[in-house]
Amino acid sequence: MSLRRFIAKRVLLVFPILFGVSVITFALVHWTPGDPVQQMVGLNPDITAAEETAIRERYGLNDPLHEQYLNWLANLAVGDFGQMYSSGRDVGSIVWMRLPETILLGIFGWVFALVIAIPSGIYAAVNKDQLGDSVSRIFALSGISIPNFWLGLMLILVFALYLDWWSVTPPSRQPLLSTDMLYYLILPGITIGTASAAALMRVMRTSMAEELNKEYVTAARAKGLPERTIVLKHVLRNSLISVVTLAALLTASIISGSVVVEYVFNWPGLGREFIEALQGHEIDMIMAVTLVTGTAIIIANLVADILYAVLDPRIRYD
Repeated sequence: MSLRRFIAKRVLLVFPILFGVSVITFALVHWTPGDPVQQMVGLNPDITAAEETAIRERYGLNDPLHEQYLNWLANLAVGDFGQMYSSGRDVGSIVWMRLPETILLGIFGWVFALVIAIPSGIYAAVNKDQLGDSVSRIFALSGISIPNFWLGLMLILVFALYLDWWSVTPPSRQPLLSTDMLYYLILPGITIGTASAAALMRVMRTSMAEELNKEYVTAARAKGLPERTIVLKHVLRNSLISVVTLAALLTASIISGSVVVEYVFNWPGLGREFIEALQGHEIDMIMAVTLVTGTAIIIANLVADILYAVLDPRIRYD
């Protein structure tokens, strides 16, 4: 199968996958205890019984579950993500407004993970069982074990509260691509990328150590090639295949981790909107964020498959 046909086949699979995700998410949200209108009444006791009934009718909350889903699906087909029950705000406009902040945070965390993982993984493999290797393994074990929210809180405690070196919450109307925004990205970016960096570093070390023991490396050394050339020109490329696989899978971890990290750092992205939507039982917002993140994860896996062909042309797509 050619790469073009493989990509076309994978793109076509996106729709049934997202359909399944939407059905499961919609069912789970409705089965979860809580009622958005009752929560609104709890926050605003001035809402009368007639107004409560009108709100339910307006958003179709009295309809059978399957009708609610089909109405949501029909609206989605024309680009309507629905409205927030509590404020009447358009969900689509909120998603597109918050999405760049989440993408920026995810890219920063992903780049941070790769920048840390690949050089340290190479160093650990080349210096296997030496002090540097032991230190890198301790870092990897610690990075994987520490929860995102705990690391974020510790960074805030040390750098923002104790040392007073950092201001955590970005001011409103901050230009997204600016030096000032980079300053506010550093702490949440490190928080979200640390676990991924640790996991990638372990895979990089293991993969490269295996490659260094293969016969073609022995032959290259026998020919007198410099060790630096062997590592960077011949071994690195073969070792990156496993790293690319894991990096794509970790995209899901970074996206899901951003939900907690954004809330801890008060980052104005989709993750914070998602948690607030869960608290308010805002079904349309929950569905929109789930679909957007699900699409991002599918695209990341597709990109990983394409990169296989770049790194190893022997791979065929069946």
